Amino acid sequence: MSTSSVSRKQLILEIRGKAKISCDLKRHLSPRTVGTIMRSLPLEGHAHLLGKSILYFESNIDSGIERSKTEFKKGDVAFLPSTGSLCFFLNDAVFTKTMTPIGKLGEKIDALKDVKSGDVLCIYEETA
Repeated sequence: MSTSSVSRKQLILEIRGKAKISCDLKRHLSPRTVGTIMRSLPLEGHAHLLGKSILYFESNIDSGIERSKTEFKKGDVAFLPSTGSLCFFLNDAVFTKTMTPIGKLGEKIDALKDVKSGDVLCIYEETA
């Protein structure tokens, strides 16, 4: 049974052929950006690592900055408008560029530590 609601959308972040992690997008964090992402699903791209703290993939989403932050906790999900990237935080981090907070990862976050550059990441709504 899905626990999605108007303010929270439960998605799946899949590391193709390796793991699936639940991912909640939270509309109250950044309503415009989360709405744009939801209308663009499913999204898919090649994984990139930024240091040891950020895993991301680029998308074609064009949305400006909203409720910008530079400090994130392990498990946070953010949107980087300059590249249209969806970013997943593997550890607590302070980033030099401002990002839009959009959600949180569920359990199994440590599966992201096994992701290699070039792995395919896909984010989509779970269908029953």
